Amino acid sequence: MPHTDQPNTDQSSTNRTTTDQAVLVGDWITATNTHDVDQYLAFFTDDAVLDDPSVGEAFTGKPGIARYFQSYFVSYNTQTRLVSTEARGDSLHVEVDFTGDFPGGQTGGTFEITFAGQKLARVQADLL
Repeated sequence: MPHTDQPNTDQSSTNRTTTDQAVLVGDWITATNTHDVDQYLAFFTDDAVLDDPSVGEAFTGKPGIARYFQSYFVSYNTQTRLVSTEARGDSLHVEVDFTGDFPGGQTGGTFEITFAGQKLARVQADLL
């Protein structure tokens, strides 16, 4: 194939990236359900931010995110089910269902995820 200096306008590379991100998120949710902190943290950049207004705090870096995970997933035996993913500009919108040992036992949620390579750089969490 000859080399050209024309930009690649082929949507397949964008679709491939979105597909890769959706697969990564599926793997992250699988890791979440194991309640293994190290496995969960492996999906984040070292300086990632997880902002969850439902708990009134943004958690910065792996130590902060580990505290969030222990407090709201491990402690409540939370299980997460992936409902859908949708590309939205530079982020991936993710809808999930949560079940666990928390008041009500079930709720829906969303994540707006920004990536840095194959890692989660920012997660904006919200409950439905």
